[in-house]
Amino acid sequence: MTQRPTTSLPTPTERRRIRVAKSLTQTQVAERVGVTRATVQSWETGRTAPRGRKREVYAKLLAELAAAPTAAAPEPKAVKEPVKEPEPVAAPVAAVSVAPVAPVALTKTKAATAVKERPPQGTGGDPGSSAEAEPVTVPEQAPGRSPAEAFDALYAYCAPHLVRQTYLLTGRRTLARESVERAFQLAWQRWPEVAVDPDPAGWVRAAAYEYAMSPWHRLRPAHRQPDAPPADADDRKLMDVLLSLPPAYRRTLLLYDGVGLDLPDTAAETEASTPAAANRILHARAAVAEQLPDLSVPEQLQQRLTELAGAEKLDAPKPTLVRDVGEKRTRFWTRAAIAVTVLIIGATALTVRVAPTHYEPAPAPGAPISGVPPLTGPGRLTEHERELRKQLRDELSGGPERLAPAAE
Repeated sequence: MTQRPTTSLPTPTERRRIRVAKSLTQTQVAERVGVTRATVQSWETGRTAPRGRKREVYAKLLAELAAAPTAAAPEPKAVKEPVKEPEPVAAPVAAVSVAPVAPVALTKTKAATAVKERPPQGTGGDPGSSAEAEPVTVPEQAPGRSPAEAFDALYAYCAPHLVRQTYLLTGRRTLARESVERAFQLAWQRWPEVAVDPDPAGWVRAAAYEYAMSPWHRLRPAHRQPDAPPADADDRKLMDVLLSLPPAYRRTLLLYDGVGLDLPDTAAETEASTPAAANRILHARAAVAEQLPDLSVPEQLQQRLTELAGAEKLDAPKPTLVRDVGEKRTRFWTRAAIAVTVLIIGATALTVRVAPTHYEPAPAPGAPISGVPPLTGPGRLTEHERELRKQLRDELSGGPERLAPAAE
């Protein structure tokens, strides 16, 4: 059985460039390929790669778009709710588009669509905000903005809300701050990669959630004692219910009802299929409604999540401190890696120096030699030998006890 050769595709950056050059949105490309917009976004960022028939269709579409003249761009298909992609925020490396970490949108067009499609959301944005509020627009960066300034702008926009989201995910204030700091430190280390990501806020959010939900935190002595519960009794009940959910269900519920992501985006961030993400949301809502009947309506649950996140005063450190600590940690591990490498090289050189320079063969194994009588030891006496021994004993017993020499 022979395997069919894999269809070649352009690089993720080239895929995005071809689509933007033809003035197509990710939704329009997804409709022509037969997948969701989140899938096309994952293909263009390089997180996933198309397979099977979808790969062939996607490669054929990219080839047609690349071959067609730019002026003759294909007419986009009519959709029920046309959603215009948010304009990317310029960065020193490439365009950085900050995707929403909150129910409030980054552009007016996307904010209007979010108001139509979803009810008021909660914990993603400023606690207590709703979809009817004015949409928050991230100011575009100046062309000469440095990477540090672009990072600080992303941190100032995402960090305050992300700390509150992580607190709802873990129920621990210190761990929430630490998770956000580690996520932004990792983003600063990989800033060339994060800067060209279409959703840098989602990149940081996924890193913070992964660190916060790591099971290794249970082994830390600081996490053996429970964290102080919220002051309000209703907030304590809701937090207890959230922490009683499985981690995957809790994260999916927070992304969908708290942050305000769409179902495909929620499934993509949790690395689950869309039906699986939908089932997690339904089961999580049912578990919350079973213990708190007042939150059986999704809108009420979203409002309570907003209030619970806003009740905690969790402040993130300054971005300069996060960058400095991240750089110090990077330098420490770099120097440690260099030291270990030098140690290995020194041990190898010492081994080569003291190793023998010539080979000494081992002695050959012994071989039997013929002509040598076998070794014998005392055996059993014969009858003649017994008689002789008896005769000798009898004769000596009647003689003198001591023999003395005598002269003749």
